[in-house]
Amino acid sequence: MKIREIRDLSNEELLQKISDFKDELFNLRFQIVTGQLKNFSRVKEVKKSIARAYTVLRERELAGNSAQENREE
Repeated sequence: MKIREIRDLSNEELLQKISDFKDELFNLRFQIVTGQLKNFSRVKEVKKSIARAYTVLRERELAGNSAQENREE
């Protein structure tokens, strides 16, 4: 999933996507162990998507804190 698509999601949708990605990663790991997985690059893609989603959540959290600090001053 591209960063632009991730940024368009709300926080609730983002948390749901992270959960979906983690489930997919779990299943991919089982497929590796059982020898069923043919596209190993998908594991890397899913890991990067999880990281991107967490990054966007953190950016939003920091932006919210900055806005609160500005209001206090």
